[in-house]
Amino acid sequence: MSVTTRRTRLAAAALAAVTALGGLAACGKDDDDATASGGKPAKLVVDTFGEFGYDDIVKQYEKDTGIKVELRKTAQLNEYRPKIVRALATGKGAADVVALEEGILNEFKANPANWADLGKLVAKDHSSEYLPWKWELGKAPDGRLIGLPTDVGSLAVCYRRDLFQAAKLPVERDQVAALWPDWNAFIETGKKYRAATGKGMLDSVTTASSAVMFQQGGDLFYDKDDNVVADSSASVKSAWDTAIAMADANITAETATWSPEWSAGFKQGTFAATFCPSWMLGIVADNSGPENKGKWDVAPVPGGAGNWGGSWLAVPTQSKYPKEAAKLAEYLTNAQSQVAAFKLKGPLPTNLEALKNPEFLAYTNEYFNNAPTGKIFGDSVSKIQPLHLGPKHQAVKENAFEPALRSYENGQSTRDKAWEQYVKDAKTQGAF
Repeated sequence: MSVTTRRTRLAAAALAAVTALGGLAACGKDDDDATASGGKPAKLVVDTFGEFGYDDIVKQYEKDTGIKVELRKTAQLNEYRPKIVRALATGKGAADVVALEEGILNEFKANPANWADLGKLVAKDHSSEYLPWKWELGKAPDGRLIGLPTDVGSLAVCYRRDLFQAAKLPVERDQVAALWPDWNAFIETGKKYRAATGKGMLDSVTTASSAVMFQQGGDLFYDKDDNVVADSSASVKSAWDTAIAMADANITAETATWSPEWSAGFKQGTFAATFCPSWMLGIVADNSGPENKGKWDVAPVPGGAGNWGGSWLAVPTQSKYPKEAAKLAEYLTNAQSQVAAFKLKGPLPTNLEALKNPEFLAYTNEYFNNAPTGKIFGDSVSKIQPLHLGPKHQAVKENAFEPALRSYENGQSTRDKAWEQYVKDAKTQGAF
């Protein structure tokens, strides 16, 4: 089936679901969203997940414009996506500016009528100011620009220096990098850590599988025509086999990513390493708390560069203030704001001026033992290759692939049974 046919079918299905639940009516903001004097909104609302680093930036925007900005943060993407789906389906409740992560972007792009065309609302054409592939991915199939680029998720390993030292492993980042030039070497390092401490070095097989998958490139859960290829993708199989090898080697702490146990594990020293795209730095620091400042550090990932995550800012058509919302999205994604967000929480800039900014390139992260995160992550940006993520990528990953891996990691399923369950669930979750 052609790409056009599949995308048309997905768009039609999404539109039918939305229409059945009330259409795309205007959302009807609360009283405190009333228009301020001069025709400006008194408040704009921004929906994000995880940490985007906007707290200080919006304070400056409020001073500059007189418009209050409310940041509505959802901790986890799997809790965030349903909120956006529900708001679009009912025609109310969406923020004025909405962050769309790469794993859910294509699902929402399939019905561009839900989103304002930012190309018609922002002050000028910004296409030459961002990584070209990142800019293009913000466009819907009909050509309208629905998302302004925020960040990419260049890969690294976050590790606890104190716990490595206790296991008699090297602690300096160049020495740590030398421990794992490839994935087999990483597994061997995990075995040494287990032998020395009796604990798993890595948080979970699912963070490793994500890193491997996004390194591989090629088709993941879908091919270029958006056919589900979950059982035949070489990249997915490589990620699966690497994760299984880690479970077999007993190098993980078996904490489910994003679970309360996983979040607490950072502070409690349950594990000594996790795979951390740039945007994960803020999450690691927040979960670890001030008492662990300086204990974490950052080293290169085994096997080379890759991109895990990254987002865009979009404006739902149900916003009462699309022009002002677009200006806010434009402000939050400009070069100065992207550098500020990176310094606060770690999202890696996609704005070309920001990537060349001396302040970004020279930045060292005090929480992570003054790791030169600007250089570590910035050096890898040019090596990132864009991936095609199908319309239900995130659903397949979170509801099929990762649960099957965890069932094997925790001893609840055999390898063959876990794979069979994944393939079955992937076809269900990935259908559209």
